[in-house]
Amino acid sequence: MKIYHAPNTRSVRIVWLCEELGLDYELERFKLGDPAMRAPDYLNVHPMGRVPALDDGDVSIFESGAIVQYLLAKYGEGRLSPSVESGDFADYLQWLHYAEGMIMPQVNVIVVETILLPEERRNQANADRAIKLVGRMMSAVDRHLEGREYLAGEFSGADVMTGHACIVSARLGGDVSDKPNVQAYIERLQARPALQRAWQA
Repeated sequence: MKIYHAPNTRSVRIVWLCEELGLDYELERFKLGDPAMRAPDYLNVHPMGRVPALDDGDVSIFESGAIVQYLLAKYGEGRLSPSVESGDFADYLQWLHYAEGMIMPQVNVIVVETILLPEERRNQANADRAIKLVGRMMSAVDRHLEGREYLAGEFSGADVMTGHACIVSARLGGDVSDKPNVQAYIERLQARPALQRAWQA
């Protein structure tokens, strides 16, 4: 199994999940913006020239949420994903998809306007609006976490997805000062050895 990975990107989620599941994997490492990611060979792996992507035998798949679902379905053996009969299943699906549906679009704007664009092309109004919106998105997470340690019962793939999005949002300036449940949640996730190994990959 090969993971196409760049530090501090969504591919951290896939490394983290493999570490949680104890799966063997090989890393193909890039740096963010690496010209090699736009080379024809890599565009055959990921047509947008991004990470993550996964090769698993005859299977090639990209998009982090799809990879999380694939790995849990194929290798999870019931771990990190509640069964359809579980009372946590609907929450699991909701928060598995919340990261990319709600949080990460704003994170993308923040990254573009504060990191990727040259300074003369940045739009501070766009960045400020995205930071405000990402705070609103995390407010919903904070409310849901009241009285809970994780998003859908025990730690699950939903935490790999939306937990990672919360960590990144807070690092990029999303305000969690009024979100004690999110603050504690981020601390719990950061303390997990599997995530610590993923950050170091």
